[in-house]
Amino acid sequence: MNNLFPRVEDIRVTTTASAADTISIRSAKEPDLLAVFRIEKASFDQPWPFSAFERYLDEPTFLVAEDDAKVVGYVVADVVPNHGRGLGHVKDIAVHPTRRGEGIGSKLLERALAGIGSRGAHSVKLEVRESNESAIDLYREFGFQYLRTVPRYYDDGEDALVMVVELN
Repeated sequence: MNNLFPRVEDIRVTTTASAADTISIRSAKEPDLLAVFRIEKASFDQPWPFSAFERYLDEPTFLVAEDDAKVVGYVVADVVPNHGRGLGHVKDIAVHPTRRGEGIGSKLLERALAGIGSRGAHSVKLEVRESNESAIDLYREFGFQYLRTVPRYYDDGEDALVMVVELN
Protein backbone atom coordinates (compact mmCIF):
# COMPACT_ATOMS: atom_id res chain seq x y z
CA MET A 1 0.00 0.00 0.00
CA ASN A 2 1.14 3.54 -0.71
CA ASN A 3 2.07 5.18 2.60
CA LEU A 4 1.60 8.67 1.17
CA PHE A 5 -2.15 8.25 1.52
CA PRO A 6 -3.83 7.17 4.75
CA ARG A 7 -6.26 4.30 4.58
CA VAL A 8 -9.76 5.62 3.95
CA GLU A 9 -11.07 3.95 7.10
CA ASP A 10 -8.44 5.83 9.16
CA ILE A 11 -9.61 9.26 8.04
CA ARG A 12 -12.42 11.11 9.76
CA VAL A 13 -12.98 14.62 8.45
CA THR A 14 -14.98 16.99 10.61
CA THR A 15 -15.77 20.58 9.76
CA THR A 16 -17.89 23.19 11.44
CA ALA A 17 -20.33 24.85 9.08
CA SER A 18 -21.49 27.11 11.91
CA ALA A 19 -21.12 27.15 15.66
CA ALA A 20 -24.15 24.89 16.00
CA ASP A 21 -23.57 22.08 13.52
CA THR A 22 -20.77 19.66 12.79
CA ILE A 23 -20.36 17.68 9.58
CA SER A 24 -18.85 14.19 9.69
CA ILE A 25 -17.79 12.16 6.66
CA ARG A 26 -18.11 8.37 6.89
CA SER A 27 -18.65 5.29 4.75
CA ALA A 28 -22.20 4.84 3.47
CA LYS A 29 -24.34 2.14 5.01
CA GLU A 30 -27.55 0.50 3.86
CA PRO A 31 -29.79 2.66 6.11
CA ASP A 32 -28.34 5.77 4.36
CA LEU A 33 -29.55 4.77 0.90
CA LEU A 34 -33.00 6.35 1.05
CA ALA A 35 -31.57 9.70 2.17
CA VAL A 36 -28.88 9.48 -0.52
CA PHE A 37 -31.50 8.72 -3.15
CA ARG A 38 -33.64 11.66 -2.02
CA ILE A 39 -30.66 14.01 -2.31
CA GLU A 40 -29.93 12.56 -5.77
CA LYS A 41 -33.50 13.23 -6.91
CA ALA A 42 -33.45 16.76 -5.48
CA SER A 43 -30.11 17.49 -7.16
CA PHE A 44 -30.37 16.08 -10.68
CA ASP A 45 -32.95 16.15 -13.46
CA GLN A 46 -31.82 12.66 -14.49
CA PRO A 47 -31.11 10.91 -11.18
CA TRP A 48 -29.42 7.58 -10.76
CA PRO A 49 -31.83 4.75 -9.94
CA PHE A 50 -31.90 3.52 -6.35
CA SER A 51 -30.35 0.22 -7.48
CA ALA A 52 -27.20 2.04 -8.63
CA PHE A 53 -26.51 3.15 -5.08
CA GLU A 54 -27.17 -0.37 -3.82
CA ARG A 55 -24.51 -1.69 -6.22
CA TYR A 56 -21.85 0.66 -4.82
CA LEU A 57 -22.69 0.13 -1.15
CA ASP A 58 -19.58 -1.96 -0.49
CA GLU A 59 -17.31 0.51 -2.30
CA PRO A 60 -14.92 2.06 0.28
CA THR A 61 -15.26 5.44 -1.40
CA PHE A 62 -19.05 5.62 -1.25
CA LEU A 63 -19.18 8.22 1.51
CA VAL A 64 -21.86 10.30 3.19
CA ALA A 65 -21.73 13.65 4.95
CA GLU A 66 -23.72 13.57 8.13
CA ASP A 67 -24.98 16.39 10.35
CA ASP A 68 -26.79 15.55 13.57
CA ALA A 69 -27.27 11.93 12.41
CA LYS A 70 -28.84 13.16 9.15
CA VAL A 71 -27.29 12.53 5.71
CA VAL A 72 -26.78 15.87 3.95
CA GLY A 73 -24.51 14.81 1.06
CA TYR A 74 -22.66 11.92 -0.54
CA VAL A 75 -19.99 10.92 -3.02
CA VAL A 76 -19.64 7.69 -4.99
CA ALA A 77 -16.18 6.90 -6.36
CA ASP A 78 -14.20 3.81 -7.26
CA VAL A 79 -10.87 2.62 -8.61
CA VAL A 80 -10.51 0.53 -11.76
CA PRO A 81 -7.44 -0.98 -13.43
CA ASN A 82 -6.09 1.15 -16.28
CA HIS A 83 -3.01 -0.04 -18.18
CA GLY A 84 -1.52 -1.52 -15.02
CA ARG A 85 -2.27 1.51 -12.85
CA GLY A 86 -5.35 2.32 -10.84
CA LEU A 87 -7.66 5.00 -12.20
CA GLY A 88 -10.03 6.67 -9.78
CA HIS A 89 -13.47 7.71 -10.97
CA VAL A 90 -15.72 10.13 -9.13
CA LYS A 91 -19.06 8.86 -10.36
CA ASP A 92 -21.56 10.96 -8.41
CA ILE A 93 -21.46 13.69 -5.78
CA ALA A 94 -24.24 15.82 -4.37
CA VAL A 95 -25.16 17.92 -1.36
CA HIS A 96 -28.72 18.56 -0.26
CA PRO A 97 -29.90 21.79 -1.95
CA THR A 98 -30.49 23.51 1.41
CA ARG A 99 -26.92 22.75 2.55
CA ARG A 100 -24.92 23.87 -0.48
CA GLY A 101 -22.27 26.53 -0.03
CA GLU A 102 -21.15 25.24 3.38
CA GLY A 103 -18.06 23.36 2.17
CA ILE A 104 -19.70 19.94 2.45
CA GLY A 105 -18.96 19.06 -1.18
CA SER A 106 -15.31 20.01 -0.67
CA LYS A 107 -15.03 17.76 2.37
CA LEU A 108 -16.65 14.86 0.53
CA LEU A 109 -14.37 15.27 -2.48
CA GLU A 110 -11.28 15.64 -0.28
CA ARG A 111 -12.08 12.42 1.55
CA ALA A 112 -12.93 10.55 -1.67
CA LEU A 113 -9.64 11.59 -3.29
CA ALA A 114 -7.71 10.44 -0.21
CA GLY A 115 -9.50 7.09 -0.34
CA ILE A 116 -8.86 6.71 -4.06
CA GLY A 117 -5.18 7.47 -3.53
CA SER A 118 -4.91 4.99 -0.68
CA ARG A 119 -6.18 2.32 -3.07
CA GLY A 120 -3.30 2.88 -5.48
CA ALA A 121 -4.82 5.19 -8.07
CA HIS A 122 -2.46 7.71 -9.62
CA SER A 123 -5.11 9.79 -11.35
CA VAL A 124 -8.82 10.49 -11.03
CA LYS A 125 -11.41 11.35 -13.65
CA LEU A 126 -14.97 12.56 -13.56
CA GLU A 127 -17.68 13.77 -15.90
CA VAL A 128 -19.61 16.96 -15.24
CA ARG A 129 -22.36 18.78 -17.08
CA GLU A 130 -20.98 21.57 -19.20
CA SER A 131 -23.50 23.94 -17.54
CA ASN A 132 -22.66 22.99 -13.93
CA GLU A 133 -20.34 25.90 -13.21
CA SER A 134 -20.34 25.52 -9.42
CA ALA A 135 -19.23 21.88 -9.69
CA ILE A 136 -16.60 22.74 -12.30
CA ASP A 137 -15.25 25.46 -9.97
CA LEU A 138 -15.09 22.95 -7.10
CA TYR A 139 -13.20 20.43 -9.22
CA ARG A 140 -10.74 23.09 -10.38
CA GLU A 141 -10.05 23.98 -6.73
CA PHE A 142 -8.89 20.38 -6.32
CA GLY A 143 -6.63 20.57 -9.37
CA PHE A 144 -8.91 18.89 -11.91
CA GLN A 145 -8.24 19.97 -15.47
CA TYR A 146 -10.34 19.73 -18.60
CA LEU A 147 -9.45 16.71 -20.73
CA ARG A 148 -12.17 16.52 -23.38
CA THR A 149 -15.84 17.02 -24.15
CA VAL A 150 -18.22 14.09 -24.65
CA PRO A 151 -21.03 15.31 -26.92
CA ARG A 152 -24.60 14.52 -25.86
CA TYR A 153 -23.41 12.51 -22.85
CA TYR A 154 -26.58 13.16 -20.85
CA ASP A 155 -30.05 11.95 -21.81
CA ASP A 156 -31.22 15.51 -22.43
CA GLY A 157 -28.44 16.01 -24.98
CA GLU A 158 -26.13 18.15 -22.86
CA ASP A 159 -22.39 17.62 -23.28
CA ALA A 160 -20.17 16.37 -20.46
CA LEU A 161 -16.74 17.70 -19.68
CA VAL A 162 -14.25 15.02 -18.68
CA MET A 163 -11.88 16.37 -16.06
CA VAL A 164 -8.81 14.68 -14.57
CA VAL A 165 -6.35 15.23 -11.76
CA GLU A 166 -3.06 13.49 -11.01
CA LEU A 167 -2.62 12.42 -7.39
CA ASN A 168 0.73 13.11 -5.73
